[in-house]
Amino acid sequence: MKFFHKTPGIPVPASGRTGVLLINLGTPDDTGYFSVRRYLREFLSDRRVIEAPPAIWQPILHTAILSRRPFRSGEAYARIWDKKTNESPLRVYTRGQAEKLAERLGPETPVEWGMRYGQPSVQEALSKLMDRGCDRVIALPLYPQYSATTTATANDQLFRALMRLRRQPAIHTVPSFPDHPLYVEGLAKSVRETLEGLAFKPQMIVASFHGLPESCVNAGDNYPQECERTIVALRKALDFHDEQMPLTYQSRFGPMEWIKPYTAPFVEALPGQGIHRIAVIMPGFLCDCIETLDEIGNELRETFIHAGGEEFALIPCLNDSTPAVDLLESLSRQALKGWAE
Repeated sequence: MKFFHKTPGIPVPASGRTGVLLINLGTPDDTGYFSVRRYLREFLSDRRVIEAPPAIWQPILHTAILSRRPFRSGEAYARIWDKKTNESPLRVYTRGQAEKLAERLGPETPVEWGMRYGQPSVQEALSKLMDRGCDRVIALPLYPQYSATTTATANDQLFRALMRLRRQPAIHTVPSFPDHPLYVEGLAKSVRETLEGLAFKPQMIVASFHGLPESCVNAGDNYPQECERTIVALRKALDFHDEQMPLTYQSRFGPMEWIKPYTAPFVEALPGQGIHRIAVIMPGFLCDCIETLDEIGNELRETFIHAGGEEFALIPCLNDSTPAVDLLESLSRQALKGWAE
């Protein structure tokens, strides 16, 4: 791999420059069986994601799971696939965030984006920054709340790439931002704009975060506390009480106990309690993806309507909107201050 190849037309100062690396989860390259299988194999082989001993987990993964799950996941991806670009929304929005952030920061601060799983890889993005003369890199995992399964494994992948280099850039990793004022402001704006555009008034707005096994929390992962920080700040910004915006957790996988309450059973029970009109927001995701657009937007909607619900609305993630770029610019500029001369 080649590094420090000066990009034509962009002068590199003698002291080098600082670049920003946005890191997101990842996505298959297409919705076909083999592409989805490759993605799931990489994702579900991560010891940060599945902490079971490999000798036990890998045979299960390569037989029971990877033989069938790619078909079901491929169908889910196909339902939300961006037909215009022939890419997943996660890739489209992450690229959009990087491009818009680059416009804000200017040519002296290059911006690249990489995926923890799939393409473009973190190693490829790091290579591009170094080719542009970056000897300092701000790594910004795009996860509002910290978890070892997300933020930590994104940083791990960056450090693995660094381990292959003889000449390493200096690295600044940006911490999670569960109640950053600009993030909370952006979420509140998204809620208000969505509600204004609805033909009905929701009786409740459910805040659904990605779940986490209880064993991870017992081992010291502080993810639930950071989710609480987000929802407390958002309720305050909207002047909502707890019952108006309850917190739940989605995306369970496997037989173990996960942190509760679970989103699907919670929402399914609402019509029986007289709640027939709801909206759902997913404050644990900065970009819309399969977990928001399909798991919530399609599957949970069907569950709610089948249980007797009447109206269901999805509140979009910030994606590459102006509030999202405002947030990323603020986080980047704050990190840049640490290297100010």
